[in-house]
Amino acid sequence: MFSFLSSLLLFYFYRPKKDKDFIIVLGSGLINGNQVPPLLASRINRGIWFYQKQIKKGKTAPYIVCTGGQGSDESISEGEAMRHYAITHGVDAKHVIAETKAKNTIENMTFSKKIVDQLGLDVHNGIFVTSYYHLYRGAQYARDAGMAINGLGAKTKFFFVPNAIIREYIAVLLAHRNFHAIIVTGLVLFAIIKSLSQIL
Repeated sequence: MFSFLSSLLLFYFYRPKKDKDFIIVLGSGLINGNQVPPLLASRINRGIWFYQKQIKKGKTAPYIVCTGGQGSDESISEGEAMRHYAITHGVDAKHVIAETKAKNTIENMTFSKKIVDQLGLDVHNGIFVTSYYHLYRGAQYARDAGMAINGLGAKTKFFFVPNAIIREYIAVLLAHRNFHAIIVTGLVLFAIIKSLSQIL
């Protein structure tokens, strides 16, 4: 838990250089089947902020990859809704690409990498944007997909953060369940042996 929280804190203070080839914005679900909710809007806005800052520095505009598939209760994919949101908030349409098949974070990263490859960009010269509490796991999945990139956090309402952090921590534990099972079993056995030695 200490390592996990320490990593979250480091990601919180991460400030990437404004020289990226691409920005991957992770989806989080739509409301009413086709509308971007506040949580997702916060992520897209963070990506737009970085996009505009990089342009103002005189650098080449990065591509924004909006990634998210279509749920059973959605009339369009998250990627399409996110792309539309980004364009209506000042991003040049030629710089925004919708990834429309991903159902989870690892697919977000895997399918987005394919788009980055198709564009001929350096897969290691980008960032991803998600909520602060999701940065640690997002970075892991980015590396699993073959991209050594870090995340930029979007603001999240405070009341939502504690529950989200606990959920993320459990997800990290489950992702490495075998390793943690071995460690916990070893600690339990050690405690039992220690107790028995004291009794005997």
